Amino acid sequence: MFGTEAKPRLSVFRSALHIYVQVIADDMQRTLTEASTLSQDLRGSLGPLKKVDQAKEVGKLVSKRLQDMGISQVVFDRGRFLYHGRVRALAEAVREAGLKF
Repeated sequence: MFGTEAKPRLSVFRSALHIYVQVIADDMQRTLTEASTLSQDLRGSLGPLKKVDQAKEVGKLVSKRLQDMGISQVVFDRGRFLYHGRVRALAEAVREAGLKF
């Protein structure tokens, strides 16, 4: 997988407690933006939510940040994680917010 500045790579990592997303432009070797369940924008509002719902909120946040940057398409990199559960919820939230894979 390879992301460009126009169509960056959206890389997902999940641990037992948190989910992390980085948006990477591989051609520039730079991370454009990131979001996670530990982000300052989400920290207070995620407490009572289940992990799948937390992943949806992270997806909405990262897609909002990308749209503010003028990016409408990404390459989805789920890494070694199956497209199931939190990874799927994050991907669907990104799509619902208007980004295309």
